[in-house]
Amino acid sequence: MRIAVPAEEAWALVGAPERLPEWFPGITEAAVDGDSRVITMRSGLPMPEHIVTRDPILRRFQYRITAPIVVEHLSSIDVFDLSPDSCLVSYSCDADPATMALIIGGAAGNALEHLRDLLEGRA
Repeated sequence: MRIAVPAEEAWALVGAPERLPEWFPGITEAAVDGDSRVITMRSGLPMPEHIVTRDPILRRFQYRITAPIVVEHLSSIDVFDLSPDSCLVSYSCDADPATMALIIGGAAGNALEHLRDLLEGRA
């Protein structure tokens, strides 16, 4: 998703694991303790995660869902400079079962649109 803000501004939001509910619709809470995060869905369902990477130089955030609904999972969020006033935010997901990647990917697409609207002052 191309966003008309500097990469550092986008990273300040997506690179902070506790701020996920601010830009990811359907998530109401994110409790972080070290490299563990538990997100709470709007339905009340808690989802435990392991934070794999939080690299402010690369502007890369990676996490794994550790709930038993997945065999394996890795999602990556990257923020790339495009110009002094714009960036590209990429969200990728790999999961087993593969249907989880489709579900997460669909939700992530909506979240990136919300992130853009929020950062560009449209939300």
